[in-house]
Amino acid sequence: MLLHCNVSYTSSFSLISSSLRRRDHPDESQDTVIRRRHNARSLSLYIRHNRDLKLNKNPNESQETFAPPPRRDVDGDDRSKLLELSLVTRRTPQFPGSIYAQSASDADVASSLPSLRKFLGSDGDDDGESEMEMIVKALEIRRKVTKEIIKESLVRKGRFGITYATNVTDRLGDFVDHVMIEAAALKRLPEFSESRFNLRARTVIEDSNFVPLVRWLKHHEFSYNRIAKIICMSKGNLDSIRIMIEWLKTIHVKGEFIGVAFLRSGDNILQRSREELDEVVEYLESNGVRREWMGYVVGRCPELLSFSMDEVKSRVDFFLKMGMNQNDFGTMVYDYPKIIGYFSFEEMEKKINYLKEFGLSTEEVGRLLAFKPHLMGCSIEERWKPLVKYFYYLGIPKEGMRRILVVKPILYCIDLEKTIAPKVRFLQEMGIPNEAIGNMLVKFPSLLTNSLYKKIRPVVIFLLTRAGVTQKNIGKVIAMDPALLGCSIGTKLEPNMRYYVSLGIRFHQLGEMIADFPMLLRYNVDNLRPKYRYLRRTMIRPLQDLIEFPRFFSYSLERRIIPRHTIMVQNRVNFKLRYMLACTDEEFERRVKEKVERRERFEAGLGSDSEDSQLLDENISDEEFDLTGSCEEEDLA
Repeated sequence: MLLHCNVSYTSSFSLISSSLRRRDHPDESQDTVIRRRHNARSLSLYIRHNRDLKLNKNPNESQETFAPPPRRDVDGDDRSKLLELSLVTRRTPQFPGSIYAQSASDADVASSLPSLRKFLGSDGDDDGESEMEMIVKALEIRRKVTKEIIKESLVRKGRFGITYATNVTDRLGDFVDHVMIEAAALKRLPEFSESRFNLRARTVIEDSNFVPLVRWLKHHEFSYNRIAKIICMSKGNLDSIRIMIEWLKTIHVKGEFIGVAFLRSGDNILQRSREELDEVVEYLESNGVRREWMGYVVGRCPELLSFSMDEVKSRVDFFLKMGMNQNDFGTMVYDYPKIIGYFSFEEMEKKINYLKEFGLSTEEVGRLLAFKPHLMGCSIEERWKPLVKYFYYLGIPKEGMRRILVVKPILYCIDLEKTIAPKVRFLQEMGIPNEAIGNMLVKFPSLLTNSLYKKIRPVVIFLLTRAGVTQKNIGKVIAMDPALLGCSIGTKLEPNMRYYVSLGIRFHQLGEMIADFPMLLRYNVDNLRPKYRYLRRTMIRPLQDLIEFPRFFSYSLERRIIPRHTIMVQNRVNFKLRYMLACTDEEFERRVKEKVERRERFEAGLGSDSEDSQLLDENISDEEFDLTGSCEEEDLA
């Protein structure tokens, strides 16, 4: 391809020289044309031959007064080709057996080229726009030459591949212009007054340590895109890049985040002094951001480096005035570094006011942001308002939305259509009404954070196929205890199911027990064994009593089961497990007292014990049972 370009340059010279010769000597015949020979520099021979002809025809011409050479009229295409050949100074490479092709770097060709002033100078007859176009064309060609010099430096001195050097050079627009300007300025110096542009451009590149810097940046895992952008940001001061990278390493910014810190911290990062940056880091460190966290924070929020000290202080005070202490502020910035420098004050103030509409005070919003700072990164219009409308559709009141926000604030950050809505539709397909779904979400907000296909659906399938729960009762079980959907099948549900089956409970009986008391599958088996042992060996109760009242396992053995059984033994009375445990202490004492009185009347022959028992059963209703607050936390996983 290079040989083809050189041949095109030679053909362009042949066309231009032929045009000039015909116009200067229209009476010459074609026989006087010197034909191009193999490996002959035809253009230089023609010029010498033409000069001899002129001297023979006009021997006194040299004695006449010299006048400015007339400007030759050359077509636009020929002028562009002549200009390009005049500026491109790269010598044509030769190899054995090649046909010689002339280039502008050859001494004889360079001396024979017409002066550019003859084509760019103005004598009042030509249009100025054409001259401006030629100047622009000259600058473009000079820019191409500079890019070739930079590429050559990367390949020869940096030992980079041609593809890599081309990718870097094509993205160095500003640096190429800088090299052009500096190379042009060097011509004013005496030592460079007679030097060519190529030499001056190479001198500028070497003095700036461009090639070692590219090698150093590549060693630090910078891509060529980032290398080019960082070099253009430096505005020619390449030493500032190395100084800044070394400073970033002192605050533990590592790997690719060094490049991220450069590109996202603004154009003024290289103009800031190290003292200013150290002051910002020390202020953050004094407010709870640890030194070892600083690299993580700056790498993910490099906008901090572009802020003035006053703006950093105002941003820190914005959160400290919400009731945060320094520890809360430090952990908040570490969990979500963008919260300190990515958002404007107006945007943050708007989001905080929206959170207050849920009934939260300023201090509560501060604690909420310290716990889940990612809330600040959510959009009000795209995230929060659609979610609030969806909760309202499920019948969740404002107090319920507030509880969901406080207990599981991540729900206000996840996608509604992709994460929340599919799980709600799955619950609806099981026959659970919207009001019950709303109560489930308020009671157990973590339900919406569980995976539908990895957690929720497998648990439902387990309850239907392994735990004996019928299709009719599955919706009731999930509605009563939605926390079941968050349990592990292998470590929690399966061991519990096998334990109950080992007690002699049949498959369908276990399903009825779970439908009556779904928490049965969430207890720790180690805490269930002593209760069952006491029931069967000490209380001497049949297994059927446990099947009828599976809530027996929810009561504390030491604080409720043993004390009440002792009272019953001492007073020689007996109750079903439901009447024995599902009531308050005062109600239990009243029942024991009434039972003792009925026994004494029976022993005295004043009444029938069976009639009294039937009357007692009619007067006891489920509303008197203490069915809430009886579950022991240590029994659960």
